[in-house]
Amino acid sequence: MNVMKRLTPYTGLRVLISGGAAGIGESIAAAYLEIGARVHVCDVSEQAIAKFRECYPDALATLADVSDSAHVKRVFEIQQEWVGGLDILINNAGIAGPTGGIDKISDAEWEQTIDINLNAQYRFAHHAVPLLTKSEHAHIIHISSVAGRLGYAWRTPYAATKWAIVGLMKSLAAELGERDIRVNALLPGIVEGPRQDRVISDRARQLGISEPEMLEQTLNKISLRRMTPPEDVAAMALFLCSPAAHNVTGQAISIDGNVEYL
Repeated sequence: MNVMKRLTPYTGLRVLISGGAAGIGESIAAAYLEIGARVHVCDVSEQAIAKFRECYPDALATLADVSDSAHVKRVFEIQQEWVGGLDILINNAGIAGPTGGIDKISDAEWEQTIDINLNAQYRFAHHAVPLLTKSEHAHIIHISSVAGRLGYAWRTPYAATKWAIVGLMKSLAAELGERDIRVNALLPGIVEGPRQDRVISDRARQLGISEPEMLEQTLNKISLRRMTPPEDVAAMALFLCSPAAHNVTGQAISIDGNVEYL
């Protein structure tokens, strides 16, 4: 097999992406659709789902709250009914969580961040594994963050979940390897988009500085002095589902321009 053929993702993949109607999830969905995959996304936002359906009529989009076990179970029932199985789970759904000192964060804010960012990843993996066991190209990709390898002051609930996701991935890679299910995590850096704009705005307000100043401080933390386009994360997700990556498992892969500190 030549190198270029090995870099081409497997054809006919059945892909499920949680939180997939916007942001990084949407970029990954678009990338898989370009190679002819059958893509199913779920999302909690009705507006995002409606826009996604308009932009990607060949994909399936399901309204679901990943913090609700019944909703997640229904997503997998729809997946089975639609394409009869699953090859790739992109465990992506998550929220930014609160920005504030640990003494200012409420129990409700902490618990919501843990439930959506971490517990939902368990819920999706729990339902995915029985389907993945029957796949020839089984793979779970967890979306963590550069905050899953660095401390992140004022964003402790978010960072705690992203570190935990890496631990979940490492454990599942060891657990599921004998079933030929690969498990990896992507650690995006400071990703371009509305979500990062909100984070910068919140942090600027907290520090009492302007948003342009906050943006400059943010970019100065990155070796390449630029944010990461979501398409870069999607490209890595495609690579991991190609023959070239058939021995890549248990890895936490940063796509971040080398964020030096947070």
